[in-house]
Amino acid sequence: MDAKPLSKSLSRFRANVEAVLLGKREAVDLAMASFLAGGHILLEDVPGTGKTTLARALSAGISGTFRRIQFTSDLLPQDIIGVHILDTDRKSFVFSPGPLFANVVLADEINRGNPRAQSALLEAMSERQVTVDNRTYPLPDPFLVIATQNPYEQHGTYPLPESQLDRFNLRLRLDYPDRDSERRLIRENNLLTMRNGIPSAMMPEQVRSLREEVDRVAVHDAVVDYIQRIASATRNHPAVRLGASPRSAIGLKNTSQALARMEERDHVTPGDVRRTAPAVLCHRMFPRGGAAGTEAARAILEEILATVPAPL
Repeated sequence: MDAKPLSKSLSRFRANVEAVLLGKREAVDLAMASFLAGGHILLEDVPGTGKTTLARALSAGISGTFRRIQFTSDLLPQDIIGVHILDTDRKSFVFSPGPLFANVVLADEINRGNPRAQSALLEAMSERQVTVDNRTYPLPDPFLVIATQNPYEQHGTYPLPESQLDRFNLRLRLDYPDRDSERRLIRENNLLTMRNGIPSAMMPEQVRSLREEVDRVAVHDAVVDYIQRIASATRNHPAVRLGASPRSAIGLKNTSQALARMEERDHVTPGDVRRTAPAVLCHRMFPRGGAAGTEAARAILEEILATVPAPL
């Protein structure tokens, strides 16, 4: 597929998403880069800041299917992945897919789901498939999980374990809009129009073609070494109990490639790596002692990025 039409479609996609998430261009760019890199996203923020809007905008922008799963303490794995039911006409069991079978799945308030429900996402996020009664079913392509959680309301929640956090390529905070953007939101929207989607800018097969282009973005050996040294520094830092995994280093490379492709470059720069590193690595770093949360991890990562020399 020709790169020029793809670039135009990607630009329209980007502009459409930014139009419904005013004043949040950096978060939009990182989320789209993760989507193009095939990485799932964890949105951690207070209600009403645009988490659901972002998920809907990504699915609408690619003419894809969208499903929302509201995680609660009584949610069961079969409520997410689906079940086999008896077809009396055929006298056999047939598979009834759950809401996980969509291009973009919003796992809303994922930390309110019990561990069994949370674990139902692991195979899907890692392998793009689910297994039910020893039968494996592929998920749609592209497939993206966007999970949300409120960092302040922790009553009745089940914190995500380290192994599941590592399945998320990015953790983003959308934060409140700036003054001008919020005034425009108040003026132009109401509770009904805020639920509307955005115009479609590309088709799912174009996303697959873009992902092939992302894979071809050059990552020179010096940049690969830079990524490895950053990841290694998170593991050896005295204030870190558990550092970034090899999976996170791969995610950092892939997301940097996607960001470079969005900027219409054919190679990754150290600036791409530094720009994506906080969102990719901070939720995979666990400080020692009483320090907790992404703020402590981000401070440590900023120190690491300032001390690890970047290639020229």
